[in-house]
Formats: sequence, structure tokens, C-alpha cells
Amino acid sequence: MAQRGLTDDPRMTVIDPRYPDAGLDRLVAGVLPHSLFYDLSLRLLLSIGVLIVLSFPEYGIIWDEEVQRQYGLLLLNYYASGLTDLSAFGFDNLYLYGGGFDMAGALLERVSPYGPYETRHLLGGMIGLLGMTGAWRLARLLGGERTGFFAVLLLALLPAYYGHMFSNPKDVPFACGMIWCVHLSARIIGELPRPRWGLVAGYGAVLGLTLGTRIGGILAVFFLGLAVLGWLWSEAEDRRDFGAIARQTFSVALRLLPALPVAWAVMVLIWPWAHLDLLNPVRAFLKFSAFPWPNEVLYGGRWISADDLPVTYLPTMLALQLPELVLAGLGLAGWFGVRAVIRPPLMVDRVRRVQVALVALAALFPVVYVLITHPVIYNGFRHFLFVLPPMAVLAAVGFDRLWAAVADNRSRIRARLLALPFTAAVVAQFWVMAMLHPYEYIYYNRLVGGIAGAEWHYELDYWGAALHKAADELQEYVANERGGRLGPDPVNIFVCGHPTSVMYFLPRQFHLVSEPEKADFLVSWTQAGCNFTMFGQVVADVQRFGVVLAVVKDLRE
Repeated sequence: MAQRGLTDDPRMTVIDPRYPDAGLDRLVAGVLPHSLFYDLSLRLLLSIGVLIVLSFPEYGIIWDEEVQRQYGLLLLNYYASGLTDLSAFGFDNLYLYGGGFDMAGALLERVSPYGPYETRHLLGGMIGLLGMTGAWRLARLLGGERTGFFAVLLLALLPAYYGHMFSNPKDVPFACGMIWCVHLSARIIGELPRPRWGLVAGYGAVLGLTLGTRIGGILAVFFLGLAVLGWLWSEAEDRRDFGAIARQTFSVALRLLPALPVAWAVMVLIWPWAHLDLLNPVRAFLKFSAFPWPNEVLYGGRWISADDLPVTYLPTMLALQLPELVLAGLGLAGWFGVRAVIRPPLMVDRVRRVQVALVALAALFPVVYVLITHPVIYNGFRHFLFVLPPMAVLAAVGFDRLWAAVADNRSRIRARLLALPFTAAVVAQFWVMAMLHPYEYIYYNRLVGGIAGAEWHYELDYWGAALHKAADELQEYVANERGGRLGPDPVNIFVCGHPTSVMYFLPRQFHLVSEPEKADFLVSWTQAGCNFTMFGQVVADVQRFGVVLAVVKDLRE
């Protein structure tokens, strides 16, 4: 019996109409038209966008948001004053960061029908979605439409990324900028030795936005530089004419050079401190290389100073907070990558190999750098969220290669054996994230027993996001106590956590007090056992999977 027709390239699968198998068989075997995966990707991105619009008001105000908002307002004042109001450059240490997100949020809150923080959360969610789109575009470039669909799906199911999108004003915009830089770098590699001027200028603009968010965006230049060197090396192996290679190297460098002034112009627009002195970006880079953070981090059941964390902290946290599905995809990508090195295929697309190596570099180099240099790391791995989109792309490549291998073998049974656990893992991960909502970022995988197993061993709601819900619970409790309405009588509360995370959501009858003995109620997060510092009856709490994230205590006698 003849078999369904498949092209030699597993990324270009087609259906032979002479053998109309069941749709499920075609799906699990990976032989549906790739236009379907394109449509699925667009629908998934659209669905995520709708979810963002529906859910952004539910996210709380995290610890850094108040100062970040103030920084954005001060930057607007700088431009509105004709560059004479320099107060933004003496505000805490935030002048060391660019203010693109914060200025955009400050502008939008002037016209938004929502409150200032809700507006910022909606903006953050959309920037996170833009980062997913960048991962999708990059994965499509590497492996086709099926790989692109897997990349969007895996990144959307990454709680550390999705949960930070709404409230983290620095790390998610930076991650978005970095994945677009990697995507444009991969496209540049595909057009060498003469990439289009528009592509080079586009890379420069995105690089400027990324540098204007965090000076660490200089890594994008490093990644592109190494990728170009890899491409030149492959050319040298073919030509063995070193004079021609030297001329080509010079030509490529000149072709890419215009990206730098474009990047600089965009960077100083959203990071005005950078243009006060040409050396200011260098000063910021050197400052961040040894930036102090005098706090402790809960790790392995012990509170450890941030500058004394073990060298294995970052890879351990990644292993415990990446979903098992992503870890499996990364393992597959590593397996197929090693096989490609040991037993390279007869037909080698060298450009594609350089592009894949570029993504692997973007995902793994920062982790290796931390292992070697042992810098100060903040709680969680929030400053390293930018490795998550390229990791999702690599995991997508791993699953796509596995799907291609199964399709090549034309075994329906093996294809179903692969599709069933994959689908089950996707459904299970979606359910866990739905149960954690809107605190997805506290997720831990089954290697540590979920958040219940991580409690008292690793940090959970270190941002204090659950204080929003605790404030709502307090308001409801007081209203019920007073017969269904708050009334005019004042209520004094003491907040253990960031006051804005609570007071922003309470009406004017609630007054913040700085002395606990004058408080009627305590609203507290559970970070570092803060909820145990004052005695009182617990009248409300915020829980996920049996773990208490925030409490409300009645302190009245």
C-alpha cells in the first residue's frame, strides 16, 4: 500500500489527497499544512491578547512600581521643561536605567480611562505579548510554522514570563527587546554579506530601545558579533582565500555600522541621562557589573545574603521554575544539537546552523556567565527573564525535530504516543497557571513539589502582588461588619509590605498608620514571616494551593 506523500524537508509537510487519513492522525503525525500552524499561532496570540485585556485589572502593585512610575513622570518633566528640570537624574538610582516604559506609562495614564497602575499593567501585558510575537517570528525563521506555534505556546505557558508581564516595568520590556534583537540578528545572518539597509536600521532601532531599558542590552551586540564571526568562519572553510575573507569581513562591518548611530539616537531619546555625558552609558555598565543589593534571599530553606548565594543559584532556580514541558523541550534540543555536531547531515544549511547557534548563545551564555563570574543576583531570576524567550524557542525546535522524526517514520502509534503526553502536559500546565492567577510568577514545578513544596524553602510572592486581593478582602470584611456599607468612620491599618500595594485599592475611610499599636487591622504579605510580627485574629487570607500569600488580621481587642 502506498504511503502518504511527505516532502524530504520535514518542515514542509503536505497531505497526499489520495490517502485521506483521519484528521487526528494527520495532526499527531505532524503532516497538516503548515498554513494551519500559522493560523493556530495567530489565534493563540489573539487569544492571549484578549486574556490580557480581560485580566490586567486583577494584578497587584509590586514593590518597585511606585518609584518607577514617579521616574517616568520626572522624565516627562525633563522634556516638558525644555531639558532644564534635572530632578529625574537625582531620583534614587533609576537614572542608571532607561525610562522608555515608564515614560510611555506616564503619557498613557493622562488619556487612559483606567487608573495609573492599571494602565501600566495593560501596557506591560501588551509588551509581553510583543515579546511572544518576537519569539514566534524567530522560531518560524529557524524551523517553520510548526516550530513557531510551539514557541508561542511554550512561552505563554512559562509562568515566570507571563506572570511578570503585567507588573515588572524593567525586566519584561528588556526581555522583549532582547528577543527582537536576536530575531533581527538571525535575519541579518540570513542576508549576509549584504543585509538590507532597512533591516540594519531596524536592528539599530530595536537595539536602542533595549539599551534604553537596560545597558545590559549590549549583550545583543555581542551575540550578533559572534554570529557574524561564525558565518565568516563557515565562508572561510569554503573559500580558503584569506584575502577575500578579510575583504568580506571589512565589507560586512561597514554594512552593519549604520546600526550604531541609529541605536544611539533611540537610546538617548528614552534614556536622557545617557546624552548628558557620552561616558554615562559606560558608567552605568560598570555600576551594574558590581551593583550592591543589601538583602537576603530564601534559598534551600535558609536566608542567604544576595552577594553570598551559591554559584548554582541561577541554574537551580531555572530548573525549579521552568515547566517540565519546557525542560523536556530543552533536553530534546540539546540531544538533536549534539547529534548534529557528532553526525552532521549530508545536506548542511550552514546559515541555519549559525542562526540556531545564535539562539542557543542568547539562551545559555548569560547562565554560563553567572556560573563563572558569580555576580550579585536578586531574588528569583527576574533580572534574567530575557533568557526565557530564546529558551522557549530552543525548546520549540526540540519538539519540532522530534515531531519531524516521528513523521518521517510514518508511525501513527508512535505519533499518538508523543501527542498524548504533550497535550496532557499543556493542559496540566494551563490548569496550574489558571489556579495561580494572578500570581503566576510564584510557580514552581513538580521537581520541588509545586509552590506547596517550595514554601519555606524558596521565595514565593516576593513582590507582594497578593496584597491587592488582601486589600479587597479587608474592605469587604469591614463593610459586612458594618451592615453592608463602609460608612464614614475611619479604619486605621498597618501594612507589612509596600503601603501603595494596599492603600491604592482602599477608599478614603482607610488610613495608613506607622505605629502598629494604633492600627485596627494588619494587612501583611508572608515574605520573611512578616505576618507573624503582630498578633491578632486572621479574618481573611490569600491562598494558592494551600499556601498563604497574604493575610488580614483584626488587631482590635
